[in-house]
Amino acid sequence: MHLIRVGGAALNQTPLDWNGNRDRLIAAIRAARERHVAVLCLPELAISGYGCEDAFQSPGLQRTAVEVLAEILPETRGIVVALGLPMRLESSLYDTVCLVADGQVAGFVAKQHLAGEGIHYEPRWFRPWPRGRRSSVELTLGDGLQRFPFGDLRFDVGGVRIGFEICEDAWAASRPGSDLAARGVDLILNPSASHFAFAKEEVRRRFVLEGSRAFGVTYVYANLLGNEAGRAIYDGSVQIASAGRLVAEGRRFCFAESVLTDCVIDLDVTRLAQARLSSGDAAATDEPIAISMRLPDAGMGVSGSVVPASAARDAWESGPYVKEEEFARAVALGLFDYARKSRSRGFVVSASGGADSSAVACLSALAVRLAAAERGAAAVASSFGLMADQEPAASVDAIVKQTLTCVYQSTTNSGDVTRSAARTLAEGLGAAFHEFDVDQLVSGYTQLVSSALGRPLVWEKDDIALQNIQARARSPGVWMLANVTGALLLSTSNRSEAAVGYATMDGDTSGGLAPIAGIDKAFLRLWLVWMQQHGPQGVGAFPSLESVNVQQPTAELRPPSAGQTDEADLMPYAVLDLIERFAIRDKQMPLAAWKRLCGELPEQSPLQLAAWIERFYRLWSRNQWKRERYAPSFHLDDENLDPKTWCRFPILSGGFERELGDLRRAAGV
Repeated sequence: MHLIRVGGAALNQTPLDWNGNRDRLIAAIRAARERHVAVLCLPELAISGYGCEDAFQSPGLQRTAVEVLAEILPETRGIVVALGLPMRLESSLYDTVCLVADGQVAGFVAKQHLAGEGIHYEPRWFRPWPRGRRSSVELTLGDGLQRFPFGDLRFDVGGVRIGFEICEDAWAASRPGSDLAARGVDLILNPSASHFAFAKEEVRRRFVLEGSRAFGVTYVYANLLGNEAGRAIYDGSVQIASAGRLVAEGRRFCFAESVLTDCVIDLDVTRLAQARLSSGDAAATDEPIAISMRLPDAGMGVSGSVVPASAARDAWESGPYVKEEEFARAVALGLFDYARKSRSRGFVVSASGGADSSAVACLSALAVRLAAAERGAAAVASSFGLMADQEPAASVDAIVKQTLTCVYQSTTNSGDVTRSAARTLAEGLGAAFHEFDVDQLVSGYTQLVSSALGRPLVWEKDDIALQNIQARARSPGVWMLANVTGALLLSTSNRSEAAVGYATMDGDTSGGLAPIAGIDKAFLRLWLVWMQQHGPQGVGAFPSLESVNVQQPTAELRPPSAGQTDEADLMPYAVLDLIERFAIRDKQMPLAAWKRLCGELPEQSPLQLAAWIERFYRLWSRNQWKRERYAPSFHLDDENLDPKTWCRFPILSGGFERELGDLRRAAGV
């Protein structure tokens, strides 16, 4: 047997937080050394942060990344570590991993395949490294100017052969791993910055397992953790597979600064597997970068020396409500990190008593409760700055009360059902609760405009304006409350309504963050029922949601006699979400979308479906300006409507007039 201990650490980094990123990297390295880890994989671009955007192009950023690398080097004595940073070679910038062994730089491996779709924009900043090319770079790292290997490299450190696939490299059809296997590596390390999306973890498990099996290696995958830069959430996945078997796996959605996962592997087993897979091809002509180093023993006496994948995985990951749990944990983690990294002292929600604001309030309370369960009440209180001018909260309930404020803002059209639902939920969550009567403000603005026009404003003629002013009149007071308390005002708009512009600019869109703008209304309503009846594992149900879930969604902006509901204004949310997927995800024109919709909903009248299709495309086209102005939202799946990260559409367009004409003719309208 040739036993060594390998590990991966998920880190909660922040772009351009040089000292913080360095300290978290050092803490992870020290924790790995204490556990006798010989080879440690850390996430992609962990020194600078992955989400630096156009700041990557700054020469100052590039120099600072190398300076921080030099500061970390002394901490790598006796261990092999993969450290990610941007590196310039000649006129181009590359996404690289520096392999450091026993305090010395062995070389820089450059990423070969760049992520350039949707939320990712890597080709804007980096160049892909050509397969098989090797070069060198000159750097000053403490001992004067030195030259280091750079490019498509493999390493031999103390007899252990190491290669890399960097994030997107493993998702590409021509994975570098196949070349590395032919060149006889023992370990493939994958430093990643792979954003969270529903069900994505199973895809990662497949390529980690398949990579280890097909290449006859031990494969170590380490992802980022938490809300790194604002929109993307990282689940902190760490996986270790050997010769086709998943042998260790870290927990996801942790609230810690770093999470280490490690295990002992037998190199003789993987080498035997690789020998069996060998096709007899000629040996690689390039020599590995050789580093003479005595690797630490495997530390077989270390407690929990092998972390079985089945034990590390939370029970909910194989249960019936995986999507509901993922949504709850991902958004709660994203909210907590966003608040603490933006130095906010809590959350403010304009609570209407309806589904959207209730979901946002629940997620905010979950953020505090899940964080406190993992980090402790005092640490969470400190994260929100509660110890600056008062004693730290004595309990989680007290922290929720101090960090979450719900405000019900009534007009003459507000009803007792929503008022009671908002209050009941706030009390059930343990949040602070206020009522603002904004009817006088609405009347004042209405009279102001009526006087200017010389006529009264009436519902028959001024419906949209009279609805919008109620929503907008609610914004200044709740913004002021957030300002006074130093809290983060959360917008309550969802993705379904963003698609058709069913939101009031500077009304329900007001806020610094839109945590549910990436999720559709149909799922959100199902999730609220699940929260009422089950809730996240370890937290439990939220029974106070019952008064929310029994209602039909309504903006409650028209007089009660109008019987206003959201679906009457628009269409059934389930239909809206289907059309959105056909039109936006699948890029289909109205006629093709109608034909698909008729197939999906044969019980519906084709004429009615055509009317809903036309309504969607018209509203989508005329409301792009609203989507451009939404507060930042979390990326939750690969069907996002965020124009800054996923779905770009012109603000001014022809509005599908020609295509809608084709639809009307086909439908016989």
